[in-house]
Formats: sequence, structure tokens, C-alpha cells
Amino acid sequence: MFKTSKIFINLMIFICSVILLTSFSKANDSVYVWSVLDEEALQTSSIPNQKGNFLNLTSQSAILVEQKTGEILYEHNSHEQLRPASVTKIMTLLLIMEALDSGKITLEDRVPCSETAAAMGGSQIWLDTTENLTVDEMLKAICIVSANDCAVAMAEYLCGSEDTFVAKMNEKAKSLGMLDTCFKNCHGLDEDGHLTSSYDVALMSKELLNNHPNITKYTTIWMDSLRDGKSSLVNTNKLLRNYQGATGLKTGSTSLALFNISASATRNDLSLIAVIMRGETSDIRFDEAKKLLDYGFNNFEYVSLGESLDTIKNLPVNKGTLGNVDIVFETEAATLVPKGMAGNISANIVLPNSIDAPINKGDKIGEVVFTLNGDEIDSINLIAFKTIPKLSFANTSIHIFKNWFSLLR
Repeated sequence: MFKTSKIFINLMIFICSVILLTSFSKANDSVYVWSVLDEEALQTSSIPNQKGNFLNLTSQSAILVEQKTGEILYEHNSHEQLRPASVTKIMTLLLIMEALDSGKITLEDRVPCSETAAAMGGSQIWLDTTENLTVDEMLKAICIVSANDCAVAMAEYLCGSEDTFVAKMNEKAKSLGMLDTCFKNCHGLDEDGHLTSSYDVALMSKELLNNHPNITKYTTIWMDSLRDGKSSLVNTNKLLRNYQGATGLKTGSTSLALFNISASATRNDLSLIAVIMRGETSDIRFDEAKKLLDYGFNNFEYVSLGESLDTIKNLPVNKGTLGNVDIVFETEAATLVPKGMAGNISANIVLPNSIDAPINKGDKIGEVVFTLNGDEIDSINLIAFKTIPKLSFANTSIHIFKNWFSLLR
């Protein structure tokens, strides 16, 4: 009797499912509001105007950007074309790291030294044509003491010649939107037409640090050695020793370029890049880079609002093989705000009441818009966490009959 009742119930469920598959259910959109602010919080100003030399820098050009987003926090003559000197090597390092991370080369590869590389002047470790240093050793020499000979040796190793490598540098610069830049060499020694801007230096610095973070294993070294301790290396970037959170990145100076630096630092999840070009002295270069970084750390904070794939809501699914699906952040939700204003951030989450199957994993279902004092500061897509096929006569029948026959055993 009990089994007969169960069979009857499942049969009724089966019939009802068939009827439901021929009808349509309508989902009305609604807005869910998730907020991280106190509704009574006082309205204060948003990010201040970043243009104009209000920090009274004496260097000819400067810029301060937030590393993850590239948001400009301060700029002064940021698009003026100037000689970069060894700051050029940021692009050289970027191409080396791309080759490493793609598997084209390894840190253990041994790099030969040509007569051209050995004859380089300026900063160097006096490479000899009889020795083959590893890529790891070359990176140390380039990052710590700005070795021109090692930069040329790596360029020749990767592309066969420095000219071919420089062509790749310019291609990469174009792809990054570095419209003020023309590279003539891979090392930065003065050459007519070899120019860039502080804005463009910030762009390539951001690309290197964000996409190849292992570079900081080299750019944060203060002292090291090569050749079994016979060659001492001391970093040209004094900020590593006296600025909290410094992560690099590259100095450069010649008699024509004067003193340049791309200085990077991280504190409390806020990462900044400060670029100074054509400082009158080495000390001015470092002092004004510190002034930019101090301004950034004293006035801004990076606020994490959610991680990629964090669940926002579990939504009902209409006519699907599953009855609901998790809706998650497509990417990390984070933003830069003036210090002390994290409590004024709100998020408006727009989602339907329910979703019709079929649903594919990664489908955009809605979005969340973050605002600060009513102004939009970021938006993130909300996506389906899993694939849910549409319920059909066939898969409904299979499900019902499986349950049916299990009761007859």
C-alpha cells in the first residue's frame, strides 16, 4: 500500500512537470541594496583635483599613480617628452619577464656576452666575452646596479640583436598606450630621439609590477654579489633602505637626462608608483619621489569590497535541472578612495527575482555599482557560478522514472 501511494505521488509530479514545461514564468527585476556605509554619515569631498604642481616640486616632470588601477593622484608636466636614462630598463625588464613567464627562457639559462655587450659604457659589471652568466644573475645586475652590458646581452639573447629587441620595446610601448615614447636602445644611454614621459614610465611600471610581480624579488635587493662573491652589487635606489614599503623600481641618470626615478611602494594594500624626471640632483630626485609617495599614503586608501567569486545572492532558477544558482562577483571588487571615506561607500546590486534556464557558468546576471557620496566609482559584473541546463520532457522523465523504479525494488 505504501509503495502504491509513492508511485501515485511520483506520477502526479511527473504530470505536473509536463504541464509546467508548457507554461511561462515571468521574472520581475528588482534592486537589492547592499551597503557598507552609515546612512547618517556626513558627505565629504571625493578625490581632489590631481593637476597642478601643488606639492611645489622642482623636477621638470612628475606623476603619482595607484598601481592596481592606474588612477592618477598627482601629475605635473606628465606628458613632456624627456630623456629617461636607465629608467628605460623598465621596458627591457618587462620583455625579459614576459619571456620568463611564458616559458621562452628560464632563470637557469646561460647568456653569452658579445663584444658589443662587453664594450658598453656607463653602469656595468664588466662582462667578458668568455663568461656566460645565468638569466637570474643578469636580472640581478640590471635591477641592482643598472648594468648596461647585461641589458644588451639579454636583448641579444632574446631577439638576436639589440635593434630587433628595441623594435619589440617600441611595439610593446604602443600596445600599452605609451604615446610619448620612442626607444632607440635598451639601456638608456643618451641618444637623439630616445624619449619618454613620466606618464609613459608610470604605464610600463604598472604593467611590469602588476603582471610580473616576481620582478620585486630583484628590485627590492639592497646588496648582493656575483661571480662567487667577487663582484659586489649595491642598489642605486636609496629608497629601498630608507622608505617603508619600497618595492623598487628603477633609477636613471646621465649628464643630459639629469636624475630620474620610478619609485614603487606598498603599505596597507595600497600600492603606489611615483615617477620623477629631470630632477636637478640625485637627492632632489629621491626627496621628491618620497614627497609624492607620502602624499599618496597620507591621503588615500585602497578598499577591498569583495573577492572574485564571492557569493552575493542565491537566486531561484525557473525550469532548470537545479532550483537555484549562486550569483558571484566576476572580479575582485576594490576601489581607491580618500582616506577615512571607506564608510561612505555604498553598493547598489541589480538582480532579477529569478532566472530562466538554461544558464551557462559565467553568464552575466546583474551588476553591482559602487558609489561614493552619490558618485559612481566602480562597477562589477555579477555572474552565474555554475551551468544549469533547461528542464526538458526527457530529463524530467528520467528523473521521475528513476525515483519510480527505485520504489519498486
